[in-house]
Amino acid sequence: MTPVPQRPVALWPLPLSVAVLFTVAAHLALWLSIRDGWIEACVPYVEGCTSISRAARHGLGNHVFRLMVLPCAALVGLHWWLAARWLGRGAAVVAWMGAAAAMALALYAAFLGTEGEAYRFLRRYGVVCFFGFGYLAQLVFLARLRAGGQGGAPVCAMLAVALLMLALGLANVATGALVDDGRLKDRIENVLEWHLGWLLAAWYLLHAWLWRRLGVALAFAPPPPRR
Repeated sequence: MTPVPQRPVALWPLPLSVAVLFTVAAHLALWLSIRDGWIEACVPYVEGCTSISRAARHGLGNHVFRLMVLPCAALVGLHWWLAARWLGRGAAVVAWMGAAAAMALALYAAFLGTEGEAYRFLRRYGVVCFFGFGYLAQLVFLARLRAGGQGGAPVCAMLAVALLMLALGLANVATGALVDDGRLKDRIENVLEWHLGWLLAAWYLLHAWLWRRLGVALAFAPPPPRR
C-alpha cells in the first residue's frame, strides 16, 4: 500500500498564539485586578499607575495570568526552536537564546505573587532575562533574514519594532538615572513597560505575517509501509 502523504502544518499560527496569549493574559489580569480592587482603575499605557507584574500579582488575576503565560512560555521556546531550524545551519544560537527566554518567562510566571527576597529576585531575574534573551534572538533572526535578502515588508516592520524596543529600553535606563522623584520614576517606568510589552506582541504578530507570506510549514514524512 502506498503511504498517504502528510499535509504540511503551517507555522504562522505559532507566533500568533504567543502574541495573543501574552496580550490577553496581561490585559485580562489588569481588568480582574481593577475589578477586585487590587489596583486603581486607570489606563497604564498613559498614566503608569501599575506595572504588568503588579497588575497580575494578586487574586484571580494572578491565577489567570499564570495559567496563560506558562503555556505561552512553552510556545515561545518551540517557536524559536522552529525558527532556528528554518534559518538553517549556523542558527543554533537562536534556539538557545529562545530557550533561555522561554525558561525565564516560565520562572517569572511561576513565582509571580509569591513573597520573600528570594522569590522577588527570581521574578526580577525572570522578566529581565525574558526580554533580554528574547530581544537578542530577534536581532540574530533579523540579521540572518536581511543577510539572505528575505522577508521584504514584514522584516522591515519587525526591524522598526525592534528599534522602538531598544529606544524604550534606553529611555528606561535614562529615567532611572535622571528622575529623582520616586513616584514619577515608577509611573514612567510602568508606562514604558506596558509599551514594551505591546511592542513585543507586535513583533510576534509580524513574525506570523512573515511566515504566512512565505508559506513556511512543517512537513512530516509519511510512515513506512507495512510489510
